Amino acid sequence: MGADTLPATQTRTPRKRANSLRRQQMSFVLLALVPMAVIFLVFWIYPMVDGLVGSFTNWSAFNPARSFVGLKHYRALFADGIFLKALQNTLVFALVYVPSSIVLALIVAVAIEATGRLRPLFRTIYFLPVVTSVIATGLIWAWLYQPALGLFNQLLQLAGLPPQRFLLSPEQALMCIVVYSLWKNLGFNMVLFMAGLSGIDQSFSEAARVDGANRWQVFSRITLPLLRPTMVFVLITGVIETLQVFGPIFVMTSREANDAPGGPLNSTMVVAVYQWQVGFRELNLGYAAAMGIVLFLIILVLTLLQTPLLRQRWEY
Repeated sequence: MGADTLPATQTRTPRKRANSLRRQQMSFVLLALVPMAVIFLVFWIYPMVDGLVGSFTNWSAFNPARSFVGLKHYRALFADGIFLKALQNTLVFALVYVPSSIVLALIVAVAIEATGRLRPLFRTIYFLPVVTSVIATGLIWAWLYQPALGLFNQLLQLAGLPPQRFLLSPEQALMCIVVYSLWKNLGFNMVLFMAGLSGIDQSFSEAARVDGANRWQVFSRITLPLLRPTMVFVLITGVIETLQVFGPIFVMTSREANDAPGGPLNSTMVVAVYQWQVGFRELNLGYAAAMGIVLFLIILVLTLLQTPLLRQRWEY
């Protein structure tokens, strides 16, 4: 009888241990995920849902009562000249900034990779602006753009060129913000490209050189194709970031002639800045929430259009 019961006991013991291990793993997963899920629900899902609901009401600051107004705010948005101007500026900013940032970051990454032992030094120098406060760097660049005493105009005068108004010019202000943003974020994209370059097997380029390929041929026919996954990632994150640009415009334009952010003459007004102005200066939170929903839908559509690029398999 003991011989008959022994195998059953031996088989039950490993099962109990496996079940106990699964329970421990499940407990660990729950302890790790539940706090993150709560944070996600409280700080992401709830504000998004509340903003969506608020966009259909006459939501106003310091007034807890809300009444349903339907699509009133959305109809008003597309009849609002300032919002349409802000939407246009946002798209122009993205169209200029994203391609420029990819090209500049790739050039700098390739150049730094060729420096050998000095690579860590240059990587640190170019990455410093990324971790520096937008307020600090924005104020410094606003001074550099200052028409009377700014460094840029002094350099132009030394070169015999006429001074420019920069942030005070409706024609130049937005491009001035783009130049600052390229400088500020160059290091982030550069690090991504450097990581992509380090992941390329050097045997490809060595084989190409043996076959007589020059540097440009190696770069254009081997390096660039193998960097496509990194380029797609930089493209998608860059589009999402630029459509929500706020800090540089708020800091650099609100201090010029005591003007409101987005000046002069709304030439740098973007959707995020106009949303802040309507929500926190005019206290019209329902209208501001409608802007946020429209911007969210634009970002969502553009992201979904680019998602197939991420799913593509890159084989060479």
